[in-house]
Amino acid sequence: MVQLNRPRIGFFGKMNVGKSSLINALTGQQVSVVSEQPGTTTDPVKKIIELEGIGPVELIDTAGIDDPSELGAQRVGRTQEALDQVDLAVLVFAGKFDGFDQTLMETCAARKVPFFFVQNKTDLPTTQVEIKGVDVIAFSCKKPNVSLLLRTLQAHLPKSAYAADVILDDYVQAGDEVVLVMPIDDSAPQGRLILPQVQTIRNLLDIGATAVCVKETELRACLEKHTPKLVVTDSQAFGYVSKVVPAHIPLTSFSILFSRLKGDFEAFLKGTPAIDKLQEGDEILVLESCSHSVNKCDDIGRVKIPQWLQKHTGKKLKFTTVSNLDPLPANLGKYKLAIQCGGCMVTRTQILRRLAILKEAKVPVSNYGLTIAWCNGIFKRVTEIFRKKGM
Repeated sequence: MVQLNRPRIGFFGKMNVGKSSLINALTGQQVSVVSEQPGTTTDPVKKIIELEGIGPVELIDTAGIDDPSELGAQRVGRTQEALDQVDLAVLVFAGKFDGFDQTLMETCAARKVPFFFVQNKTDLPTTQVEIKGVDVIAFSCKKPNVSLLLRTLQAHLPKSAYAADVILDDYVQAGDEVVLVMPIDDSAPQGRLILPQVQTIRNLLDIGATAVCVKETELRACLEKHTPKLVVTDSQAFGYVSKVVPAHIPLTSFSILFSRLKGDFEAFLKGTPAIDKLQEGDEILVLESCSHSVNKCDDIGRVKIPQWLQKHTGKKLKFTTVSNLDPLPANLGKYKLAIQCGGCMVTRTQILRRLAILKEAKVPVSNYGLTIAWCNGIFKRVTEIFRKKGM
C-alpha cells in the first residue's frame, strides 16, 4: 500500500460557531485566533496533525460563509475554493440549524465531498439536532470529547485520500528487476530525488522487486548487464530512452505511473489523441498541482510541453497555466485540451474533482507523460502494459 499525500480536512460553517476552537482543541495549540467578534478568521488557516492509522493530515480553518462585511464576498470565495480542495468537510453549527447550514450540506453533496456535522457549543442551552442520513457529533470546547471527534474524522476520511494500491503492484512481482531512469539536470533538486521517484522505489521495495537506478547517460551500459521486467523513465527523456531500450522490454514513465495512481487513466487515454485535432490558435489548459519557482528555460509545463506540442502539430497554440489547485478558468469550453501534471503533491480526490469539472465541460484531458509520449510517437508502446483489452 502506497502512502499518498497529506489529506485535507476543512472546517466550514457560519461565523462564530467555533470552527477555530475545534481546530485548537484537536491540535492542543492556539492555531487559530478565537474571539467572540464575528469574522475573526479571514483567509484559510492550515495546521498539520497526525491521525492514527492514517498519518499526517492538514486541517483547514475557513472564514464564515455568512460574512456580510465589505470583504466578506472575497472571504466566502476563498472558503468555496477550499471546499473544492478538501477530502473531507467538517460542517460546524452552533444552536439552530438554519438555511446556511442546509445550503452548505447540499453543496457538499453536489460536489461529492464527504462530510459530517459537528453541533458545537453544546454546553449552552440547546437542542440536539438530528439530520436524516448524516452523522451529527455533539461537541463542547469546555468539555471537549476530542477522542470522539478524532474517531469520526478517521471513519469519514475516504481511504482514497491517503492510500492507493496501484503504482506497479499489478504488473511487477517479487524478484522482478525494474530499471529507473532518473536524469540529473538543472531542474532536479539538489541532493534528493523527486517524490514520484521516491514513491516508486518504495513501492518496488514493498513488492520485493529490485530497483536499478541510473541516469540516462548510464542506461545503455546498464541494459548490457540487465534484462529488466520494465524500464521507467522521466518523461522528458522519452526521446532518447525509447531509442536505447529494446522494443521487447516494456517502457513507461513516472508521470504515466502517476496518471494511474492519481488521475483517471482511461480518460487520459481517450483524451490524448485530441492532440492531433488541434488547429492554429487553439487554446490549451495546463494544470500544475503545486507552486514552484519557474525556470524559464526548462520548466516542463510552461516551456517544454508547449514547444513539443507546437513542433508536433505544426500549429501555433495558446497556453494557459493554472497552478496549485487554483480555480479553473470560467470559460472552459474554449479549451481544446487540458493537460494535467502527475499530481505528486496532491491527493487523487483533488485531481478527480478537477477532472470531473473538465469532463462536464467536454474538454479532452491528458497528462504530462502521455502528452510527451504522443509527441514522440511512442504513446501505444508506453501505455501498452496498462491498457485494457480493446483500447
